[in-house]
Amino acid sequence: MTAATHSTLFPQAPDTADAVLDGLDPEQREVATALHGPVCVLAGAGTGKTRAITHRIAYGVRAGILQPSSVLAVTFTNRAAGEMRGRLRQLGAGGVQARTFHSAALRQLQYFWPKAVGGGLPRLIDRKIQLVADAAAACRIRLDRGELRDVTAEIEWSKVTQTVPADYAAAAAKTGRLSPRDPAEIAQLYAAYEDLKRDRAVIDFEDVLLLTVAILQDRHDIAEQVRSQYQHFVVDEYQDVSPLQQRLLELWLGERDSLCVVGDASQTIYSFTGATPDHLLDFRTRHPGATVVKLVRDYRSSPQVVHLANGLLSQARGRAADHRLELISQRAPGPEPVYAEYTDEPAEAEGAARRIRDLIASGIPAGEIAILFRTNSQSEIYEQALADAGVPYQLRGAERFFDRPEVRKAGAALRAAARFGANDSLLDDAVDLPSQVRAVLSGEGWTSQPPAGSGAVRERWESLAALVHLAQDFAAAKQGATLGDLVAELDERASAQHAPTVQGVTLASLHSAKGLEWDVVFLVGVAEGMMPITYAKTDEQIEEERRLLYVGVTRAREHLLVSWALSRSPGGRPNRRPSRFLDGLRPGSVATAGRSAGGGPGGIERGIGSSGGTVVRRTSRTPARCRVCGRTLTDPGEMKLMRCEDCPSDMDEGLYERLREWRAVQAQRSGQPAFCVFTDKTLVAIAEAVPDDEGELARIPGVGVRKFNRFGADVLAICAGQEPVEGDEGG
Repeated sequence: MTAATHSTLFPQAPDTADAVLDGLDPEQREVATALHGPVCVLAGAGTGKTRAITHRIAYGVRAGILQPSSVLAVTFTNRAAGEMRGRLRQLGAGGVQARTFHSAALRQLQYFWPKAVGGGLPRLIDRKIQLVADAAAACRIRLDRGELRDVTAEIEWSKVTQTVPADYAAAAAKTGRLSPRDPAEIAQLYAAYEDLKRDRAVIDFEDVLLLTVAILQDRHDIAEQVRSQYQHFVVDEYQDVSPLQQRLLELWLGERDSLCVVGDASQTIYSFTGATPDHLLDFRTRHPGATVVKLVRDYRSSPQVVHLANGLLSQARGRAADHRLELISQRAPGPEPVYAEYTDEPAEAEGAARRIRDLIASGIPAGEIAILFRTNSQSEIYEQALADAGVPYQLRGAERFFDRPEVRKAGAALRAAARFGANDSLLDDAVDLPSQVRAVLSGEGWTSQPPAGSGAVRERWESLAALVHLAQDFAAAKQGATLGDLVAELDERASAQHAPTVQGVTLASLHSAKGLEWDVVFLVGVAEGMMPITYAKTDEQIEEERRLLYVGVTRAREHLLVSWALSRSPGGRPNRRPSRFLDGLRPGSVATAGRSAGGGPGGIERGIGSSGGTVVRRTSRTPARCRVCGRTLTDPGEMKLMRCEDCPSDMDEGLYERLREWRAVQAQRSGQPAFCVFTDKTLVAIAEAVPDDEGELARIPGVGVRKFNRFGADVLAICAGQEPVEGDEGG
């Protein structure tokens, strides 16, 4: 959840320029009033950097020092740009351009292309992976799906670092980059990809920057036209700029120095895309007279969370570590971080789901809880565990709020009601704005009580519920507001991608969680091999993994739970250990290499629960073995089947099909995806075992206690050739 969506109020714009400065701390005020010359803001996590720079722009506009149309604020995501536009609008500084680098460059490219090149701009492709596949076919090189993604990433890296195909091998070697294939092959594929683009008259995402740079370099008249338009630049997340983006920024600036950059070298986590903190760290070298302001007052996280974050960086090495910021929490004390060790990954997921269910029951909204992991592949097991626990969730990186079909339909219904509401019987009994919105959205599927389950039906309801809550806040803040006023507000928010809160536990990778925050954060899978990731070999790569964990820690406002599993699968060898980054920070551990640890006391939970203060460890299991050949099983899918994937199956095909038909009905009733009832592997295992009684069914991996209680009677009836009780959802 972003800070913007965390506050659902609608503050009035400040009356005067000086009023814009109200509520800023001394360092933030220094940023806001430093309107001349180069300015570098070193802003730690949670220190209010977006607040500082938006108030800086708004103060300059309201004081008459900056013209709104002459300011260009750039950042790295549409969400961040939308949040910035929303905040500027609330501060009375509408009209300021807040865009991503690519969005700003594309706008200029579309405008100047006819003048600089002639004709229309070539078509921009959304995804380049198919073109890479075609290039591989042209080169007679076979790539599987994973290799296609890796080669695509190499091409993107080459372009943002301004590396041409002929120089790829040398550039990769110089930077210590691990190529997914032979560097000569990558270079060949890269060249073929560029040829195909030219043949098909298309451009890709990186070309937008490259072509804009080329036009501004070659056409001084166009460069001067851009510079006369934009007089003042603000760059957020400056530690993430690539060499290509830095070159574009320099061309926008020309010989001027009206530039403000904001960043934190300790949050550099995108070097694999070409991002480098060097431009931030070298800012004073390039601009000797720059004003430098450090923001270290952390308003997001409790002292306990900040203590752990500072401890992580205290052990760091390298140039970014030399410029780390020591955060000082401004919040009241909270609970100590909790560390939990589990026997295997399914137990870890189940443990997180149980604790989340308890947190929600205690009054913490699901939307204020997140589970963060290192790789997207870790998501599925947590989706399953949350679904089993009846906890709603949303995947970070899914469709943007205002692009969701149900939100678009709801917006159309509200717009129609605003125009023709006098003739709508639905609104006869609606006495105020919130009741009008509830009445209109009831026709779109909103109900006063959420539906059962956590699938698509629940997600649609959550979207509509977010609009209902937004209407309530809007009406409370704007006395006398009408349905038309709300529709205008929604249009503004859609334009800015300033989404209201959707209730549901967030599942996100650590990379995609950057810039977000929650009351409760579960950092899962924090074990060697995953954090740092196995392929992080060099000192620089290891340190980036440490920074990634630091970003994860600093997403938490109050509750932080860190966990790891000793083995991947039930019955597997418990040979994993907690991440080295926790050494000296978690209780009972000793600091290893690096500076002295900043760790301290912290809560610790080992196993899956406790009773009367005594730790309860999950009972050890005997190794799972294939029931056909006797081989020890480690793959979770094979363990569900209790046989090797390639060992012969004695599955009852008819039973399997009946189980699939039954599962489809259950999924439709509960509004859940089919796998949330039982996965395909579990259905195969049931159809192979054909259990006769409850004991045999309960022993099948994938049939947990909750699913057994809910679906066991139905499954046993189907296995016995009987029909399940009509209308029974299994409890």
